[in-house]
Amino acid sequence: MQEPINILELLRMVIQWGVVPLVGFVWLIHKTQQNHNTEIAVLKALHATNKENHDREFKEVKDNFKTVLSKLEGIEQYLRK
Repeated sequence: MQEPINILELLRMVIQWGVVPLVGFVWLIHKTQQNHNTEIAVLKALHATNKENHDREFKEVKDNFKTVLSKLEGIEQYLRK
């Protein structure tokens, strides 16, 4: 004859072999996601800083180019006189 299934023993096994590993897996995913969120925030900040620096440098080059062109126009006007 088979023994009746002990409900408490069955519950203990379900918790031990089902719930505990699942909780560990969810915790691992949560930690990994937090690391990814931090890395993404750092990369976004770095990208914004690089873009700002690039835009400023581009503006400086553009202003310098305008200055050079205006000086060339002044030289051209002087030589035409």
